[in-house]
Amino acid sequence: MKRETEGLNFTKESLLEFDVKGTWEAMEECSKLGLAKSIGVSNFGPKKLSQILQFCSIPPAVNQVEMNVAWKQEKLREYCRDKGIHASAWSPLASNGSSWGSMAVMESPILKSIAEARGTTVAQVALRWVHEQGSTAIVKSFNKERMRDNLRILEWDEPLTEDELEKIRQIPPCQGVRGDVFVNENGPGYTSVDELWE
Repeated sequence: MKRETEGLNFTKESLLEFDVKGTWEAMEECSKLGLAKSIGVSNFGPKKLSQILQFCSIPPAVNQVEMNVAWKQEKLREYCRDKGIHASAWSPLASNGSSWGSMAVMESPILKSIAEARGTTVAQVALRWVHEQGSTAIVKSFNKERMRDNLRILEWDEPLTEDELEKIRQIPPCQGVRGDVFVNENGPGYTSVDELWE
């Protein structure tokens, strides 16, 4: 997020309280009117999902969250699975090259080793891991060959082995988007990063 855009000076005091209930009810109305096939959320943790599930008539179909081999989101994925909410991964390759991204996935020695042994790319191993978690990966690419490579993960004869999965579990955690810009210790909104993601 840019702090200044054409005269707009974003400050933490610019944050407003978010009306989750009112917004979700409006989305449900869109669904009932046939304006949306499915409705979902993005970056909701178990606490916020639980709040929606307490009052909704249409539960979220999907929760789109930062997820990759370096930011695995185990507890959130389990919560979503238990509640019948599909977890979709944005930043499955750690958004290398973006202002918030990192090399935690694409330069991982563990993934490089697995990719070399399998004759695949690091990106394919990382995307296959997301796929095997029962999630979908949202990958940004304008390169047709790279898009084809990404889809080839669906053609693998064998899933990742337990040994490979254990190695992937050893990749150090690296969250790309912490969310500090959305925190205002004095309110309104979130008073801590932990509160933002819970």
